[in-house]
This record gives sequence, C-alpha cells and structure tokens, in this order.
Amino acid sequence: MSQISTPSTAADSGGFDPHEIQRKWQALWAERDPFRAGDDADARPRKYVLAMFPYPSGDLHMGHAENYLYSDIVARFWRHRGYNVLHPIGWDSFGLPAENAAIQRGADPVEWTYGNIAQQKQSLHDYGVSFDWNRVLHTSDPEYYRWNQWLFLKLYERGLAYRKESPVNWCPFDQTVLANEQVVDGRCERCGNEVVKKKLTQWFLKITDYADRLLDDLNQLEGFWPQKVIQMQRNWIGRSVGADIEFEIEGREGTVTVFSTRPDTLYGATFFVVAPDSDLAAELVAGASAEARVRFQDYLDRVQKTTDIDRQSTDRPKTGVFLERYAINPVNGERLPIWAADYVLADYGHGAVMAVPAHDQRDLDFARAFDLPVRVVVDTTAPVTGAIPVIDLDEDGVPIDPVGDALDDLDPVRTGVALTGEGRMINSGPLDGLSKRNAIARVIDLLAAKGLGRAAKTYRLRDWLISRQRFWGTPIPMIHTEDGRTVPVPEEQLPVQLPSVDGLDLSPKGASPLGAAASWVHTTDPESGASARRDPDTMDTFVDSSWYFLRFLSPGDESQPFVGREADKWGPVDFYIGGVEHAILHLLYARFVTKALFDMGMVEFTEPFSNLINQGMVILGGSKMSKSKGNLVLFQEELDAHGADALRVALAFAGPVEDDKDWDDVSTTGAAKFLARALRVASDVDSDPDVVWAEGDAALRRVTHRLLADAPGLVEQTKFNVVVARLMELVNATRKAIDSGAGAADPAVREAAEATAMILDLFAPHTAEEMWQILGYEPFVGLTTWRSPDPTLLVEDSVTAVVQVDGKVRGTLEVPARIDAAELEALARADAKVQRALGDREIVRAVVRPPKVVSFATK
Repeated sequence: MSQISTPSTAADSGGFDPHEIQRKWQALWAERDPFRAGDDADARPRKYVLAMFPYPSGDLHMGHAENYLYSDIVARFWRHRGYNVLHPIGWDSFGLPAENAAIQRGADPVEWTYGNIAQQKQSLHDYGVSFDWNRVLHTSDPEYYRWNQWLFLKLYERGLAYRKESPVNWCPFDQTVLANEQVVDGRCERCGNEVVKKKLTQWFLKITDYADRLLDDLNQLEGFWPQKVIQMQRNWIGRSVGADIEFEIEGREGTVTVFSTRPDTLYGATFFVVAPDSDLAAELVAGASAEARVRFQDYLDRVQKTTDIDRQSTDRPKTGVFLERYAINPVNGERLPIWAADYVLADYGHGAVMAVPAHDQRDLDFARAFDLPVRVVVDTTAPVTGAIPVIDLDEDGVPIDPVGDALDDLDPVRTGVALTGEGRMINSGPLDGLSKRNAIARVIDLLAAKGLGRAAKTYRLRDWLISRQRFWGTPIPMIHTEDGRTVPVPEEQLPVQLPSVDGLDLSPKGASPLGAAASWVHTTDPESGASARRDPDTMDTFVDSSWYFLRFLSPGDESQPFVGREADKWGPVDFYIGGVEHAILHLLYARFVTKALFDMGMVEFTEPFSNLINQGMVILGGSKMSKSKGNLVLFQEELDAHGADALRVALAFAGPVEDDKDWDDVSTTGAAKFLARALRVASDVDSDPDVVWAEGDAALRRVTHRLLADAPGLVEQTKFNVVVARLMELVNATRKAIDSGAGAADPAVREAAEATAMILDLFAPHTAEEMWQILGYEPFVGLTTWRSPDPTLLVEDSVTAVVQVDGKVRGTLEVPARIDAAELEALARADAKVQRALGDREIVRAVVRPPKVVSFATK
C-alpha cells in the first residue's frame, strides 16, 4: 500500500532530515539562480526542454508531479552534458473551470485563478524543479493575451479567420460552444454533460487549409513522437481521396455536389441521402407534401438530440425519412429517391452522399431497413491482376460466374454484408471489366468531359471553432458596425482588455456575459467613428496554448509576441513532455499555428516539437484518481510527509515513463531509505577531492564506469526507472567496498560517490547537492559536466557462459570475454556437470555462440 500516512523523518532516514536539506538548497538556488538559461554570450549548444504547462484549478496533483519530474530529469541531464538549457514554466490560466468555480463561490475568477497559481508555484519550488523562473507567463495576463489578439488579426488578414453560421456543439450546462475535439463520447470534456447541436454564428480558424501539410509533415516526426500519437493525428485529419460528383435534383436549379471515395461504383447508386440537419434537406423538404414536412420535422427534432458520434455508430438501427424528391445519376440518368438519414453529417463532404448499398455497409443497412434496391457493380470474385476477364451475362444481364455461383453466394441482400473488396467492374457500362483503380480514373474522365465531376479530396478535420460564450478568456478583437460590417480592432488599440467583473452576472445563459458590460461592449467604428459594438465572445483557450512555447523566448517584450532570432536559436522545442490526452487537440492546434507563423516568415521551422514524451497516469487501486471517487493522493501532503526527493525517486523508479503507475505500488519509504544510504556513503568517504580517480578497487570502478557509460543512452530512451535501479546497485556496491574492501579511503569509493551524486541530481537534486558538498565541492552539482567513463573499464574480463543439453541448462562456465568458439565448446564438453548430464548419449549437434551460450543436442 501507499506510504501516505507514514511521514519520513530524520530517524527513519538514517539521521538525515530531508526537509532540512530541501529548505537549505532551495534557498541557495533562489539566491544564486543556477538554472537560468544562458544569453547570447553563452557559447554552449542549446536545448529547449518544456513540460506542458498546468491549469490552475487548485494545487498540483500526482499527474503534475510525474510530468514535471520527467521534464526536470531531461533538463538536468542536458545541463550535465554541457548544454545551455531552457526549461521554463507558466500557467494556462484562462478557461471554464476558473469561471465556473468563481460562479459557485461568488468569487472573482481573477482572484481564484491567481491564488491557485501562487499555490502551485510554491509547490513546484518545494518539488525542486529546475525551472528558469525568470520567464514565467500567465495566459490571462493582458500582456500575454494581447498577442493572442494580434495572432487572430494576422490570421484574419490572411483569410484564415472567418465568421459564419453553423451547427455547433453546444454544452447546455456550461452554456458555450465546443469544438469537435472537445466532445468526448458525446459529452463535454470539461463538465461531462451531454452535448447538443445548435446553430450559431461563430468565429473559425481555417485549419483545413493546412490539412495536407498537417498530415504529410507527420512523416518528419516518425521515430521522435510516439507512434500512437502520430496515428491519432492521422486519423483525426482523415484525408480521403476520390471525386466530387454533380447531381441534378428534379425541380431544382443547379447541382448538388457529392464527394465519394468510390466514384467507380456510381452505376451502383440506387438512392441519395442528405444530412437531416443540413440546409439542403430543409430546402428539399420545402417542396414536399405537408405530411412529408411534418415527418421530416419530427425526425429532425430527434436527430438534433443525438451526438455526431452516436450518429456515426455502425451498430445503430438505420433511420430516415423520404423527402419526396429525386436526384439524377449523372452517368446513366436514373432517378434516385432522396432520403434524409442521420448517418450522414452536415459538415462531412457536402452533407450529401450517393448510396451504393451493394458496396457500402451503412448504405446496405439502410437499404435493407427501407426495402430499397441493391445493385452489385463489383465482382469481388474476379482477379484484379492479369488480363481483363471476359464476363458473360445471362438474359437478365446478371454476370454468369464461369466457375459456379460464387458471386451469387455473396449476394448482399441475402447475406447482409456489403461487398467492399477488390474486383472487376460489372453492370457499369464503359467501366465493365476494369479494376477499381482504373475504373476510378475512367469515371472521373467521363464526368469531367460532361462538366459533372472532378478528382477531389476531403478530410475528417473541420475548421477550428474558437468562439466561446463565456467571460474568462481572450476577447475576440473584432468590431460590429451599425451598417453590418465586421472590422478588426486596430493593432495599436491592443490589448482589448476584459472589464471588471463588478456588476456582471457570469452565470451561463447562452450568450457571453461581456455583451452585458455596456461600457465595455460599446465602442466606435475605427473607420467612420460611428457607434459600434465589440464582439462579445472570447477565444477557445487552446489558442492560448497554441504558441506559448514561443512567448517563453521573449517574455515581457512589449513590441512583439516573440523575437524571431530567439525563436530560430531555441526552436523548435527539443523535448516536449506531457499527457497523451493532448494527442489531438493541443498538439494539432500548435502545429497549425506554427505552420501559419512559418508562412508569415516569423519562424524558420514548421513543426513546434521535435521530440514528444508522453507519460502514463498515476492511478490509485487500479482507478483514475478523482474528487468524486474520494481516491485523490494530494501532492502537497506527499511533499510534507516524505520530502521532494523521496517522492521524485519513488515516481521515477515506479515503472516506464509511458506506463500508468498505481500509487499503491509506489514506495516513498523505500526511496527515502535509498537516499539515506547514498548520503551515508558520501559521509563515509575518507579521501581528498583531488585524489586520483584511476586507482583503487577495480570491481567497484567497473560498476561506476559502466553506469557513467550506460546512463546517457538510458536517459535518452526515457528509461529513467532503469537508471534509478542502476544507481541503487552502485550505492550498494560502494557500501560493500567501504565495509569489506579497501575501505573508505579507497579512491574508487570517492569516484563512485561522486558519480552517484552527479547522476542522482537527475532524480533527487537536494540529496545530490548535499552529497556534493559533503564530498568537498562547491555548489552546484547540477552544473557539473558529466564524467567520461574509462573505456578500459567497460571491457568485460570474463563472462558467464550457459551450457544447455537438449534445451535444459546443465552447467555454467566463467570464461574469458574474448574466447573463441572452439575453445568454448571444448571447455563445455569437459565440464563435469555437463558430462554427467550427457551420460552415454551421443552429441549430434553443437551450437556455440561465444562467449555466452553452448547448446548440445543428443541422441
């Protein structure tokens, strides 16, 4: 079980008080500022290490403890390797939780937010994280969100910010709009309540203009980002290649565009489906009978209470209504009945699909539910390579399978399974006999010749909806004039600051509280001077975090969001550490903004984060921690009980970075005892700091130098738990040498203790500093250059070879590391244990892999 109720004291830590050591070194760090990033005069190579910044919803939790531990390990490691390291911290301080908490408490969100920031800041100081505290930012500071507004205006100038009416995700509880990415399983990611659809005029950022680059540039990140995250982004962007096909609608001027990834199956279209919540559906049903209009409205009311995720579910029964209208198939002139069905979404493609039930499962399910025709146009039993087969048809035009009724056996109407595989085209006029690839190219040519189609791409990705109808966020810097124009706030008038909350009702009511701040919302048209109104909405807080890593490079600069030459020197971020829950939302938006800034000439890189490290969760008893479950492990309580270093070592040792860690399995008490042993080792060293390293206990020196050699690779692979385990081995080996070897005066003991202090700095910096001082050195061990291992000590003098007989281990041999195969086999045959295992059996085969394995097979 966890050690929550058992505080570590000086007594159970071997006489060392971890809290006293912690206070001592934190005071000195605050005084000397050793972790401040170097300026232009610093000639060292640079590394930018960044942990995803926290939201100030209260004090830090154990997920924060893990996140900032890992970023600190990486930052401290690269300082030891001789790099000028930038490791900043800030707070993502706008957003709904602060506003909701303020409403519940009758408080000012400003006071609530900055009070929590102060608490978290103190906790991070107590935790010993080596942040550069000179670069702190809060996204709710006007000096920060001024540049959010600047960024919005720059995107607006480039046509990447626009306003339109659109069906949006609406959270009835929080009374605000949510982006698609903020809806999880049909519920608001913040409050957990069900989301509904609502039509509103909103501001969007045109992220879809960057869809191809966002997708293709993921190739640059292969091997540097977790593959899981890369695949999640690819799936979210969801590029589909096919054709835009123009369908005429009887009794309607103009055509309706339909996107299809399978234009080759156009001859198999037997009906036409539109999204019930699309403008097209409303237009078409207006020309239907009164009875049909009533049926449609009843159906639309039901659909609007259903989430997009539920609508897309493949196991839901298919529902829909006939609109009493017909589309015309552009390749054969057939009349296709038009249905409204909820499995088509208004914002996918063009909100309408041609239904080919024989070759699409959702279309087939719908056709079977409403007894609509099904026509097979791909013979999936025909080979797709080699010569085009000759297809014989019977008198009804049905293909005759030359080897029997294989295709008939797959009849979708009877089996209920659509034919989605490869094959040859049938029942498709000029496409008959062609493979899918050739048929797609051919039908696009035919459509283009008629002016009724063209090759096209579409995406699952939607433009980024940034409008929020809440107070605590960045005001959108746009003005609505009396004559109906929408104009930007002039740059020299930025920031557009939030008004005081005094007299404002912040409770959710479907419209931004800013609209009721009369003195704030009323302004003048910058062009005419006439009366005008500010846009009352605020920005999605993901705008704040989409570029904050750049603001850290030039904090406090009043003339620009960041200095371009600083971005070019430090960027992109070398190591970005945070939870996998941000795999889509935050990371995608940051990538989009980086590419837009690149196009503006403001940065020289197109990806913001070179390496991404995702940590697992800290859970308790197999469950995610939460206040509602009453299973929280409180960060500050753990600090108070065990000290920062024990908590840090326990978390680092608990398992691989990417795995979830159950707090029941985390031993802070064991970590405290290990740290006490390390301190005792340093205290027992009885040799001067200037002693020659290259002397003393050879076995201990090998353990020391192998760790010095192996640790860098292990850290770069984020195998932090393995480094801690190896440190424990080194401390034990040093203790053994002190107690039973040449003693505390042996130079190898000092060598091991110094290496321990340097490497331990990654995990337990207060203890490491104390060891370093005990060993006779000036502060700071955190700035000590990594000691180089002696290559002669990395060569193994001997190894243990395993001897197997018929797959079972029958003996071991201590042999020279460079033994050859013949000598190793001879020693194995001569070994007494092996001879007893062989008995009278004859060796028929010997497999020898020097220096470690000999395997005999007998008969």
